[in-house]
Amino acid sequence: MSVSMKDLDPAFRGSGQKDGLEIWRIENFKPVPIPASSHGKFFMGDSYIVLKTTALKNGSLRHDIHYWIGKDTTQDEAGTAAILTVELDAALGGRAVQYREIQGNETEKFLSYFRPCIMPQPGGVASGFKHVEVNAQDHETRLYVCHGKHVVHVKEVPFARSSLNHDDIFILDTESKIFQFNGSNSSIQERAKALEVVQYIKDTFHEGKCDIASVEDGRMMAEAEAGEFWVFFGGFAPLPRRAPAEGNEKHEETAFKLLCFDQGKLDPVNYESLAHELLETNKCYFLDCGAELYVWMGRNTSLQERKGASEAAEKLLSDSNRTKTHIIKMIEGFETVTFKSKFKEWPQTPDLKLSSEDGRGKVAALLKRQGLNVKGLMKAAPAKEEPQSYIDCTGNLQVWRVNDKDKALLSSSDQSKFYTGDCYIFQYMYPGDDKEECLIGTWFGKKSVEEDRITAVSLTSKMVESTKFQAVQARLYEGKEPVQFFVIFQSLQVFKGGLSSGYKKFIAENGIDDDSYSEEGLALFRVQGSGPENMQAIQVEHVASSLNSSYCYILHDGNTVFTWTGNLTTALDQELMERQLDVIKPNTQSRSQKEGSETDQFWSLLGGKSEYSSQKMVRELESDPHLFSCILSKGNLKVKEIHHFTQDDLMTEDVFILDCHTSIFVWVGQQVDVKVRLQALDVGEKFVVLDFLMENLARETPIFTVTEGSEPPFFTRFFSWDSAKSLMHGNSYQRKLAIVKGGGAPALDKPKRRTPVYSGRSTTQDKSQRSRSMSFSPERVRVRGRSPAFTALAANFESSSNRNLSTPPVVKKLYPKSLTPDSSNTSSKSSAITALAGSLDRRTQTPTPESVKDGSESEKAKQEEDAKDSAATMTNRVESLTINEDAKENEPEDDEGLPIYPYERLKTTAADPVTEIDVTRRETYLSSAEFKEKFGMTKEAFSKLPKWKQNRLKIALQLF
Repeated sequence: MSVSMKDLDPAFRGSGQKDGLEIWRIENFKPVPIPASSHGKFFMGDSYIVLKTTALKNGSLRHDIHYWIGKDTTQDEAGTAAILTVELDAALGGRAVQYREIQGNETEKFLSYFRPCIMPQPGGVASGFKHVEVNAQDHETRLYVCHGKHVVHVKEVPFARSSLNHDDIFILDTESKIFQFNGSNSSIQERAKALEVVQYIKDTFHEGKCDIASVEDGRMMAEAEAGEFWVFFGGFAPLPRRAPAEGNEKHEETAFKLLCFDQGKLDPVNYESLAHELLETNKCYFLDCGAELYVWMGRNTSLQERKGASEAAEKLLSDSNRTKTHIIKMIEGFETVTFKSKFKEWPQTPDLKLSSEDGRGKVAALLKRQGLNVKGLMKAAPAKEEPQSYIDCTGNLQVWRVNDKDKALLSSSDQSKFYTGDCYIFQYMYPGDDKEECLIGTWFGKKSVEEDRITAVSLTSKMVESTKFQAVQARLYEGKEPVQFFVIFQSLQVFKGGLSSGYKKFIAENGIDDDSYSEEGLALFRVQGSGPENMQAIQVEHVASSLNSSYCYILHDGNTVFTWTGNLTTALDQELMERQLDVIKPNTQSRSQKEGSETDQFWSLLGGKSEYSSQKMVRELESDPHLFSCILSKGNLKVKEIHHFTQDDLMTEDVFILDCHTSIFVWVGQQVDVKVRLQALDVGEKFVVLDFLMENLARETPIFTVTEGSEPPFFTRFFSWDSAKSLMHGNSYQRKLAIVKGGGAPALDKPKRRTPVYSGRSTTQDKSQRSRSMSFSPERVRVRGRSPAFTALAANFESSSNRNLSTPPVVKKLYPKSLTPDSSNTSSKSSAITALAGSLDRRTQTPTPESVKDGSESEKAKQEEDAKDSAATMTNRVESLTINEDAKENEPEDDEGLPIYPYERLKTTAADPVTEIDVTRRETYLSSAEFKEKFGMTKEAFSKLPKWKQNRLKIALQLF
């Protein structure tokens, strides 16, 4: 499609060049830009065009265009908005998806741009309406109804009892208080989302100065807030059952209708099955699915033809009075997943994307000639070649080989040597923010047998269950391992064949020769990796075609050893080859071979010369993440995408899937039933098979299962993460209510994560930054046990009288209704220290961790001895802190400008508790002198303690 400047409205020139939102309002049939400060403010009498530009990881820009039509807008303005979206798409290179948004029936994708909601205001440009800030004295009581678990649809309804029902959530906005009325049949998730609207109303229309009340359906007048709510409706009276709402359109489940729009005419297309071949590139088509009307525009159609199709789609819905049907317009080659899923089969069309880039380049050149800045129009910053692991690689690793329905613990010298015919279980304990993190996973060799795989999954699931689901579980396949796996093992060798009885039985029953690796036999290894913390030697077929100019290789036949260096390799590649040679053939002299100058003996061992590749294997790049809520019912998985997701979308009652293409994360909330938790891995596997995004997910895609409160950094990196939220108890509604009533999110002093040793390409590091592999020796046995601090802490928290978790226990209710006064006197500094030291010294009730059960008796004895030493050390360190802080008595204190309250009123068991404070930071409201008296140290020293140690002291002093 050719594009000329006369076809483009000047307001659209230069748009869509960077990530973000751009909005235009239709004024006198022309698009007028709306300033960013007014984004999200819509008037019922107007029509708007909204452009969302997203910078993708592959370096390109994605565009979504929405035209929003207010319920009081004129038909001419609505038609203008529809036509102008086609022009805007042309200005962007003809690749955007266009959505029709009707007030009150917006798509979730559109609403996700304006969280928590949009609340259109009366009036518009045509009526000369000018928005005026409402004075508090002129406040009008309004009633709103809310729908939605992930994004909220808000609609104003008549302020009358008849508007209320048992199924929905209502917000009553009065002059001095905002009430949320929760229908008895509404879900917890909907109630939590509605609270975000309550907060929005408070901030927007009350300047943050009003009270908030929650009213439960059926409570009648039993509570003061419920009584106050019903007074506005003339007193309490039972609500009738909900009658069907007027104006609800029901779309019958009928066969899809395909219509062809050609030369201004709309004709039905007859077909037996909906196939991609029915769509011709020089025509436009309508696919009528009832609730959605898809408009497909062929790549070779003109701008005028596309405008005509857009007008015809609007007229079709208008004539049939289908006011709430969504219109979704798209260009050939950039169809949405939901559209393609309607067809029996949809082929891959990579060539169309290339042609689109060419067209996009022409548009950029055209705009540049007009003197406009086109920087960023072509593509965004490309993705990094080497991904970070986001995991500390200095932890404790244990590995088991699956054999005969059981697992056998491998020695430290063998735990990095895998066989492609076997299955392995690994457990990795590493330092986290305020506790030890745990990753338990399975690794399936390419030739491993199904029996061993089933055993591996079963044993791994039991190990994860024994940690009360606090461990992250991983399912990995050979050849598809994520970078975290390689960093954990650092130096990994994968050999052909297998050692398990299951593999031996399989090859014997099928008459297959056992080609398992032998140190005295002939073997060829390809060496790969990005540094000493991430390097592998993979055994390949010992033939010349296995070579690649971009890699280094090790070839041996008994004690005859060759190293081969490809012409495209770097000094780092050669260094890694030398390191792997020390593992595979230590203390053996090797003969160096450079590509192009090999000896005859070298080629003879490979069976003669042959052609080989020079292309380096490209690691599959991680794509932009997509979040889905999911329900597993009767073996079927139902998923729903959540657009522009945040951490708050992860609700504690649900299961979510984060799809990053190279890895799948299954997140399970704390309130999810145990039976569902046990199915988390099955959910991930079903999602891979479902391939909702139609991105050709491999069946071997890595799957991680993550439990709320134990999220690893390689998961939280996809969010703006606040670990404090995991300390809150209760369901999602109770948590949100505590935040809203408390005046903001809980602010915990989160300690900085210790600097992890991430994998990288640099080969020179300071001594203090070296990971364990930098001093690698083939004879060295890596001994990595639990850290002393973790062992001492576990002795307290794994006792039978406490929760068996690796995180400190916290109070279950942020705002308890009734508290029992403490009968004991105020805890002194010495008693708090004594209590803490004593609790860390209790070991008699500690259950044996799974990792210890599989070790030797000597390992058990050593860990018990370390625990005792750690407890004593911890006591000495706490007392040392006290002595050191006493020496700093004259140092100035910083009370952060907060009000000061006495200790007796700040305790969780206070008879007269202080209100309107951040209950998660009670200690900050103590005066400097009283803080030092209770804690035995200054506030500054306390803030430098690890989080778990802070929590223990606060618990001892009844401030947590």
